[in-house]
Amino acid sequence: MDILHNKIGFVGPSFSLHNRLRRFLFNAVWLFFCRFSPNFLHLWRIWVLNQFGADISYKAYVYPSVSIWAPWNLAMAEFATLGPKVICYNIAEIILHRCAVVSQSAFLCTGTHDYASADFDLRAYPIELHANAWIGAEAFVGPGVAIGEGAILGARGVAFKNLQPWGIYIGNPAVYLKDRVLRR
Repeated sequence: MDILHNKIGFVGPSFSLHNRLRRFLFNAVWLFFCRFSPNFLHLWRIWVLNQFGADISYKAYVYPSVSIWAPWNLAMAEFATLGPKVICYNIAEIILHRCAVVSQSAFLCTGTHDYASADFDLRAYPIELHANAWIGAEAFVGPGVAIGEGAILGARGVAFKNLQPWGIYIGNPAVYLKDRVLRR
């Protein structure tokens, strides 16, 4: 065991002290001023997120129980929604276009590790949800995934690959079910 430890060595933290301090300050502000705010105070929470570097439209919706790792890596267009208990592990950018919805308890994860590296290097890849996309309750979207315009990832679905526009996907891993057709 000691031989392996000596070969790998100590890598140290993945993020700078400045990054960790910014996240600590943001989490403290979120906890004391946003976490327990009433659901309807979206404008207040968006203002706080924008003060920490987010790029969020004041016509978007962010619920108080959302967990955001780095607000400066979050962009949301008008009417985009992060529902209750959504987790945004956004060490890389997460972009929600117009009317993109992330339902309750979904997990958007931009980080992974290089399992072939002796140092188990951290890797980060952005996630993008195009207009009118919908991530169902308790679904997981992995690093580098793009959810096409109008696409749906069903409840508890797991997406590690891009989802094509206007498709409905379910399961783990997510598989195409059928086209999403809008009624007029």
